Amino acid sequence: MSLSFLLRLNFNLEDFGRYPMQDIVLVVVSVNLLLSLLFRTYTGIVRYTSMADIGRISCVSLVSAVIYYYINVAAFTYTAENMIPLSVITINFFINTFFLLSYRLFVKWAFHYYSRYGIINKTKAVIYNAGHSGLMVRKAISEDQTGNIRITGFLDDKLTRAGKRLDGLPIFGTSRSTLERLMRQEKVKLLIVAEEAPDAQVLNDLVDNCIALNIKVQKVLPVNKWINAEWSPAKLQDIRIEDLLDRSVISINNEQVSREAKGKAILVTGAAGSIGSELVRQLVKLEPAVLVMCDKAESPLHELELEIGELAPGIPVVPYIANICDRVRMQQLFEVYEPSMVYHAAAYKHVPMMEKNPSVAVLNNVMGTKMLAELAVEFGAEKFVMVSTDKAVNPTNIMGASKRIAEIFIQSYNNHVNRQYKKSGPVYGMPPTRFITTRFGNVLGSNGSVIPRFKQQLEKGGPLTVTHPEITRYFMTIPEACQLVLEAGAMGQGGEIFVFDMGQPVKIADLANKMIRMSGREPGKDVQVVFTGLRPGEKLYEELLNNAENTLSTYHEKIMIARVREYDFVEMNEHIEKLIASAQKHYITPTVVLMKQLVPEFISKNSAYEQLDKDKIKL
Repeated sequence: MSLSFLLRLNFNLEDFGRYPMQDIVLVVVSVNLLLSLLFRTYTGIVRYTSMADIGRISCVSLVSAVIYYYINVAAFTYTAENMIPLSVITINFFINTFFLLSYRLFVKWAFHYYSRYGIINKTKAVIYNAGHSGLMVRKAISEDQTGNIRITGFLDDKLTRAGKRLDGLPIFGTSRSTLERLMRQEKVKLLIVAEEAPDAQVLNDLVDNCIALNIKVQKVLPVNKWINAEWSPAKLQDIRIEDLLDRSVISINNEQVSREAKGKAILVTGAAGSIGSELVRQLVKLEPAVLVMCDKAESPLHELELEIGELAPGIPVVPYIANICDRVRMQQLFEVYEPSMVYHAAAYKHVPMMEKNPSVAVLNNVMGTKMLAELAVEFGAEKFVMVSTDKAVNPTNIMGASKRIAEIFIQSYNNHVNRQYKKSGPVYGMPPTRFITTRFGNVLGSNGSVIPRFKQQLEKGGPLTVTHPEITRYFMTIPEACQLVLEAGAMGQGGEIFVFDMGQPVKIADLANKMIRMSGREPGKDVQVVFTGLRPGEKLYEELLNNAENTLSTYHEKIMIARVREYDFVEMNEHIEKLIASAQKHYITPTVVLMKQLVPEFISKNSAYEQLDKDKIKL
């Protein structure tokens, strides 16, 4: 206020002395103290000054100016003299606002500058995503006083954003040349992916370019998982190979799938496995009346029960320990729980293991499936959805052949049940059970799959073992596979074999090399890739259809119906009974011979049973 008077009076001290400055100072201090208490301007932390703080300070200055004006009017009324001239009040308003705000903004800038540039050895990073998520990540990192990351810019593949600025930082494109320039000029050492669902191809290109330029790539957890908690380096995770193989988010008809499951008793076999456990996680969200989780693996089933209890505490979940080949135990399950929907994911799946144990493969994959299907019909289940594999197509191994025989039985049994229903009314007084088969390839991260194996080998320093330089496989994420299983099960009317769009096949040797590079090491130099030769029954390439099959489209672009040969149930059932009888005695060669008779396209590769094909054993 004194400065305002001096400015108004051109620093004329004689004129300044004519005003009652002691009274004016008392008024100014009282008014500002009162307004500060009312507006609580002292509570804001200066370094985090926000628009709300600026608004409160501006209000204090404005209200104080109004109060001074009315005090001046009152003084003039009683003394005929101005206590605080209007011009001084105006000057004071601007000076007061300027100093109160500028010092706060300066402090905020000083802290911001120190956090960005104060520590010389901070790792320079760029954020991929010039949107809301990227901005939130940048602010969180900048405000982390203990962190060692300094954000120098953003990357974005949208051409409309490249070349602009966000929060004062430049936005760059995602090309290789841009990354080279950032590394060379800005010394960027880290790329943070803040995109929650990045395009897999764009992410692959980014990672490849960053690996070549020795730039580390990390992803941040989704913003909604940490926005209410303090930022910490733990919110950053290394990019996994699964992220690069992941595909675009799929859409499913949730209403139809929910209608199939809500309020019904559901059975999932193989519930403790990779596919079965994910089916359980997705089904429990659809509010079934009861969900029976059947598996013979005690510990994994116990862990799943605890997980589901936390995920959906209101849904009745039953852990049911049983071998699907135990008819008495499985019959008890159907009698007690009467499942309307059966998702059959239980199977032996390891190719080399089943090649050495063909009778066990038949008992579990064929007899177990047959027994469950018959019980489903006997107890009036609405649908029976079997999870099959691409290895059932033109099988070269025991496992694939056993799953193909299970497919044949399920499809022919569906037709048989329908014919019986049309001929003599409902079987066992129930509407006919509809049998549906879903067929897909490898899933990322499943038990015993190649990626967990490579990770274990990398932790030990290598080498990474690949069976053949040219071996390729299709990959799909477990959640995506299970979503498509549920969708196919909902749309199926009975007898279909649904095949899924698996995308592009991936060469396993390339996968191994990329995983080595992502770990910060060089293939062939730091970690070796060793080719061990094809395992018994292993194919170089997997197929989703055999040479005699083609597909029909459905309303879902990633789900197709395979047009396959139909078999006579009576004839097939007779041959399958012979096969099971042989397997129950654990005869090896006779069991494989019967499998080859049932599936003529079953040609063994790299297997002890190749001689049987040379002998041309026919049905």
